[in-house]
Amino acid sequence: MTQFFQLILDHINYLGAIALFIIGLHTVVTHRNLIKKIMGVNIMGTAIFLFFIAIGNVKDGAPPLLGEHTQNVTFINPLPSVLILTGIVVVVSLTVYSLSLIVRIYQTYGTIDQEEIVAIQNKEQTYD
Repeated sequence: MTQFFQLILDHINYLGAIALFIIGLHTVVTHRNLIKKIMGVNIMGTAIFLFFIAIGNVKDGAPPLLGEHTQNVTFINPLPSVLILTGIVVVVSLTVYSLSLIVRIYQTYGTIDQEEIVAIQNKEQTYD
């Protein structure tokens, strides 16, 4: 039983990333409000960032810096951190673009509820 708990503690970052992703996916799928959907996508992006950081972590690893004591040292992989920086820029850009589209949708339809927008669009198509 203690081995099971030790295994969970050793992989807690992975479990946290999975939990965050599921929370974000649940938010995207179950909410009708478009802003809440964007928040869910951001939560899923954060989960992916946590997962990449967890992959790059090495137990008792040192940062990959050159110095005096670099022999016989296990280094942490710097590539996931670099990918995270790129991912953050992409997620922020998508968020800003999505929010600007939501503002335009609100100006056009007067609501940000997905089902109400679909109902308004169906009414407009019926009149055409």
